[in-house]
Amino acid sequence: MAGAQAMRDWEHRHLLQRLQGVPSQPWLWLSPNAAWRPENGPAGRGLRLHRVGNGGHWFGDLHCGLPLPLPAEGLNAIVIQHAASEDLDRLLAECARVLMPGGRLWMTLLNRYSPYRAHWQWQGARPASMARSRVLLKRHGIRCQTVQYYGPLWSQAADAPGNGLPALRALCVLEAEKRTEALIGPIKASRAGWSRPVVT
Repeated sequence: MAGAQAMRDWEHRHLLQRLQGVPSQPWLWLSPNAAWRPENGPAGRGLRLHRVGNGGHWFGDLHCGLPLPLPAEGLNAIVIQHAASEDLDRLLAECARVLMPGGRLWMTLLNRYSPYRAHWQWQGARPASMARSRVLLKRHGIRCQTVQYYGPLWSQAADAPGNGLPALRALCVLEAEKRTEALIGPIKASRAGWSRPVVT
């Protein structure tokens, strides 16, 4: 479908531009299927995977399931395009495990509240909700910093200009960062001493 291809191409341009603004190596790019996997990923070392079937199976630069065969805190950036709702909790838990402290995560979702949903809801698509995605990110220690809305309101045109009604645009893009609790620093000790009892 032309509308889906236009959205895919826009997402790739936008996400690659965002990744260029941070030291994104090493990275992981997760797509909903082979057609959405980018031909060329960001610069540096990384993996491009796409989901196959149900149950969290991934193909691409390697074949694996969940948990991902990657070391803990080994990635600096992760892109998740249109994750399946049924896998979302397990997938975000794995992303939190492999993302290093201070690492960035970008996640794209179809906006359930956009009039544009009429183009995909009849196909049986069940996108994850933005609210649930934010709750799960927070639960796994990844703090959502921004939520932005892009794309068309209704038309399937390749370019959909305009800034009106942002919350009704077709696409949500969440940008998040893995945070860790800071250690409590040393506290200056007070001088110990004896005081005389007060006599009344």
